[in-house]
Amino acid sequence: MKQHTKGNFHQTAAPLLFLLPNILIFGLFIIVPAIQGLRMSLTEWGVFTTPRFIGFANFVELAQDAVFWKTFSNTIVYSLFTVSLIMVYALALALLLYKNTIKGEKVFRSLFYVPSLLSMITVGIAWRFILGDEMGIINYLLRRFGGSGIPWLTDGNLAMISIIGVSIWAQAGYYMVILIAGLQAIPIELYEAATIDGASKTKTFTAITLPLLRSTLLVVMVLSTIASFKAYELISVMTKGGPGYATKLIVQQVYQVAFLEDRMGYASAMSIVLMLIISIFTLVQFKFSGKEQGYE
Repeated sequence: MKQHTKGNFHQTAAPLLFLLPNILIFGLFIIVPAIQGLRMSLTEWGVFTTPRFIGFANFVELAQDAVFWKTFSNTIVYSLFTVSLIMVYALALALLLYKNTIKGEKVFRSLFYVPSLLSMITVGIAWRFILGDEMGIINYLLRRFGGSGIPWLTDGNLAMISIIGVSIWAQAGYYMVILIAGLQAIPIELYEAATIDGASKTKTFTAITLPLLRSTLLVVMVLSTIASFKAYELISVMTKGGPGYATKLIVQQVYQVAFLEDRMGYASAMSIVLMLIISIFTLVQFKFSGKEQGYE
């Protein structure tokens, strides 16, 4: 009987004790702020005023807010293009660099990974210096050789393309490392068997690499999606959300409403909507991944 009780402790209580620090941190810094944010979203509140309960009035106003919906559409466009292109680019780099296919492989890995170590503020300042309209290096060289400058950051469409391109450059190296780890976990015997059977490289990639890399690709997709919805520093430094509202995302609008317009309750409502959007995207990604792998 004592031995049975001891076994139950090791199977139930012991794992919970190991998880307890993470559970406490998650609850303190994720669950509690989320609940507090939801409570704030139901109030009219500024920093120097007393909160006044107004129910769902903030969400009703949000549904009619043209600026919010513009930033919402910008966020969706930015996220879709950034995530899809990061996955393609990072996977291409990982396939090229995960085994000794080229000389200096470790050097190239480091070169592609280094941008992900920089803060987004540093990246934004550097690329603003490169792409700036008047003082940018590229436009300076174009004008020096008789051409005309390109409005990389002052034309709405080009500004969004520039932001997406810089985001991919800055983040792809991090996801490349994750994908390299996933590729190295695939048993080499499978590739050897495919070579003996005479399978082409395309067939090997579609029949072995992609299926066994699917869970790693899902991790990359989820992480990059969350990062794209939370993008703030890079865009604030490079374009400040402009020209107009062309590159302004929901996060920038939340900051403006909360700290410049002093409408904490309304900004909290925006944050709740953003949290729901991220949750829905993540759940959909897991749902489709589960169906493809036959879990449902």
